[in-house]
Amino acid sequence: MKALVTGATGFIGSHVARALLQRGFDVRALVRPAAAGRRSSLPEEVERAPGDVLDPASLTTACSGCQVVFHAAAFYDLWAADPDQFYAVNVRGTENVLQAARETGVEAVVYTSSVSTIPPAAIPDSAAAEAQAGRRGGDERWFADPKSVHSHYKRSKILAEQVALEKARQGWSVVVVNPSTPVGCGDARPTPTGKIVLDFLRGRLPAYVDTGLNVVDVDDVAQGHVLALEHGKAGERYILGNRDVTLKELLALLASETGRPAPKVRLPFAVALAIGSASEVIQGRLMRTVPAVPLEGVRMARTAMFYDPSRARRELGLPQTPIAVALGKAVRWYERHGYC
Repeated sequence: MKALVTGATGFIGSHVARALLQRGFDVRALVRPAAAGRRSSLPEEVERAPGDVLDPASLTTACSGCQVVFHAAAFYDLWAADPDQFYAVNVRGTENVLQAARETGVEAVVYTSSVSTIPPAAIPDSAAAEAQAGRRGGDERWFADPKSVHSHYKRSKILAEQVALEKARQGWSVVVVNPSTPVGCGDARPTPTGKIVLDFLRGRLPAYVDTGLNVVDVDDVAQGHVLALEHGKAGERYILGNRDVTLKELLALLASETGRPAPKVRLPFAVALAIGSASEVIQGRLMRTVPAVPLEGVRMARTAMFYDPSRARRELGLPQTPIAVALGKAVRWYERHGYC
């Protein structure tokens, strides 16, 4: 069976390509001209197909002869000089990929969404409040409202997932996976989460904010994609996550892994918001460079991004590598490749 992977030179996509090779698939990767030089990020066995999710003709060529498509390409960042990029790549690009897959007779599509499309689990102030209110958010039953989110990335991923699920309702074989916060080897760009690890290694995290996230090994996320093809149901979504941790706990795990001290100062949210606002204005708007402290990242930190991946564990058999192991992989990869 031949599989096309979009976004195969990215963090998640490259691991998906490797996971497919391990399962015996023939793998073709859609590679944008701008990413053509990143050949070392993919095994030699992967066939390269030049193209772009915004170029329908190239997608038709790339999909031809493939039985399945893993659509992992996305514009993922906390800031962009031109916010329209988020909607072009994430929404229109998804429409283009799905249409090309349909026209070329692809049998199934696994679409890589994000937990950004799901409201995080509400954390009641007490056990009594939790029992009274019940769990709200944090699992596949819940959908974020695109009108209520302030992040262009989040809104674009919500709209893109709606496109994928609508095709499934029309009878197309589309399964949605929602990775939480992957960490591990190969986060070269890096992603916002990888930047936390890297800033810790470089001693650039003098303080932390009171927030949290669900962390998962990127290798488990890749396996989750293949398992979604094998065991997932069309029109359903599966959170590919593992463990909820506070940022303070995450930094403590990094300290244990590296022997470096974890920051002890908790930064009040109001101070972090002021720093992010200044960084956005001075660096983002005036200097037209990436803000050192993106305002969107600070806003996201206001709410702990906690999620429940039990459905993927139960129905897909999602692996659950300890997150200390995943963090260790990321640390050693950055050290080996001279990032520190």
